[in-house]
Amino acid sequence: MNTALPDVPEVRVVGLPQLTAGFDLVERLDLDMHLKVHGPLEAMGGEQLAQLSQAVSLRGRGGAGFPFTKKLRAVAESAIRRGVRPVVVVNGSEDEPACRKDTVLLNRAPHLILDGALLVAEALGARTLVVGVTRDSTEASMQAALAERGLTNRRNAPLRARVQRNPVRMVTGESSALIRSADGGPPMPPGRKVRASDSGVGGAPTLLSNAETFAQLAVAARTGPERYCRTGLHDEPGTVLLTLSGAVARPMVLEVPSGVPLRYVLQLAGAPPLPQGVLTGGYHGKWLDGVGAQDAIVSRASLEACGGALGAGAILPIGPDTCPLGEALKVAQWLAAESAGQCGPCYLGLPAAARGLEDVLNGGGPTALEALREVTRAVKRRGACKHPDGSAAFIESTIAAFTDDLAAHVLGAGCGRPVRGVLPLHTEAPANSAPSGKRLAVDWTLCQGHGLCADIVPELIQLGPDGFPAVAEAAVPRYSEANAVRAVRRCPALALRIEEDPAALQQRPALPLALPPGRSGRARARK
Repeated sequence: MNTALPDVPEVRVVGLPQLTAGFDLVERLDLDMHLKVHGPLEAMGGEQLAQLSQAVSLRGRGGAGFPFTKKLRAVAESAIRRGVRPVVVVNGSEDEPACRKDTVLLNRAPHLILDGALLVAEALGARTLVVGVTRDSTEASMQAALAERGLTNRRNAPLRARVQRNPVRMVTGESSALIRSADGGPPMPPGRKVRASDSGVGGAPTLLSNAETFAQLAVAARTGPERYCRTGLHDEPGTVLLTLSGAVARPMVLEVPSGVPLRYVLQLAGAPPLPQGVLTGGYHGKWLDGVGAQDAIVSRASLEACGGALGAGAILPIGPDTCPLGEALKVAQWLAAESAGQCGPCYLGLPAAARGLEDVLNGGGPTALEALREVTRAVKRRGACKHPDGSAAFIESTIAAFTDDLAAHVLGAGCGRPVRGVLPLHTEAPANSAPSGKRLAVDWTLCQGHGLCADIVPELIQLGPDGFPAVAEAAVPRYSEANAVRAVRRCPALALRIEEDPAALQQRPALPLALPPGRSGRARARK
């Protein structure tokens, strides 16, 4: 259940392909095949490129939807003002379990992405190009694509191009985390809000955009704005790449013209005829109820008007045979585990929100629901990056979209439906959120309710209405080990202790009782 999507799922197209042209011929378009399918591409000046992106209303396709023209002009103005060469960064860090559109492009059409990135680099006078990826397949494809073009990271190269590999984490796809890692730091948001157009990689003005955005720019540069705008809506021209998963017969990446009815897209993927709800925009997106999904079309404006979001292009329907709140809880728990552990709203708020949603499902009543709403309100607009905001918005959308199910859990014994795990999630937990094999236990014969433990490890221990810990024991993830030790040492009543977790011990592999014949302990140590 909650099975992760493959790197490259099935790819289909409605109408004439643009981004996916040539996919019916080969699995991956190398440089020769890319030129046969798409043809050559002429360089463009900075103002010409800005006018092109404005004429086709190009917006970032990574989720935020920021106008590309504004970003291009901001980087150019900053570079001129400071007298330094800017940097171009392709964000291919598609780490959300429900999204695969960028991964498909990086694996199958890497040169279309490079076309757009090189257009921008030439127009801005950039001498550095960084491609951020997080998967073995995307790293290999982009390394091969750079080699096919003769692009290297050597100092004497006219354009230094390299692939930046980061771990598969939700926060590594955040722009500031990618920039920080490109400078040799950890792939985490730095905690300070600095515009990349002012100071990015190496402190230089940096144009960072999503992989699909650069590919769309390359298509527009080849076809011209008039032909590009013949496809799709007048105010949102072109095609859109969507990832369809959840309760569908065929998970896929689909290229469609903007303006296609959402119900038709769901039908192509084999979704239920009347889904209980459709999550739009991914796990930082918003839910549409079944009726709202029937009226929406694939466009940023239409989905927002219906209460949804285009976001990163993920579309996930769920059927009537599963508990929507239970499905959302699994996602909320995953989002909490994806915290970088750097700020309170993320490190403490998201686990608290996940526990709050679990309390609602377990019959906590109106009090639990109000507590959940307070936590999500407290999380928003206070984090070091957008992860807390997006996660809180997901939970708020969940309790707003499924009012009947919410009432059944809050006021009754639940909806009675199982949780089928139809929403894809990564199967491996982040290293710092993995269990440590320890648990923090409270000795009730000694506890006097001082409450220091709840201040030191609030992610593990919360105080109940009586002022005493609400739990008797809690599993300790790796990121909380140090704080758990502090809590034990600072307890005035000596009522805390750290023990081995029996559940974790059962999962450990058995150690051999003796060395294999012919091996000594000293020989093994030398190995």
